[in-house]
Amino acid sequence: MQLHRPCRGFTLIEMLVALAILAIALAAVQRSVSGSLDNAFELKQRLLASWVADNRLAELRATRLLPPIGETQGEEIQAGITFYWKSQVNTTPNSYVERVEITVTNAADRKHALATLVGYLVNR
Repeated sequence: MQLHRPCRGFTLIEMLVALAILAIALAAVQRSVSGSLDNAFELKQRLLASWVADNRLAELRATRLLPPIGETQGEEIQAGITFYWKSQVNTTPNSYVERVEITVTNAADRKHALATLVGYLVNR
């Protein structure tokens, strides 16, 4: 005579609980990865925008002449991405020095500055 042995497996409820825990864990991992990608993209945008501002200030310094007082704007492509820059030139107490503030934005959001650079130009 053979005795009936109990089955050694997981019940349906145990499997559902395990799948629910796994789903929650995977959702958390996906959210973390998505946040990291967003941060990496924002960092890349800010780095490229700072290069645009640096290029613009270097261009102004290379002319060795003080630019006219006021605002100028333009666009520059950096790493295949179009950035818009705005340059505000102001006077200083020294007539041989001007203050330049360059603000760089991207095409999607022209109100959100990705980089701002302040420099001083000297007339030699």
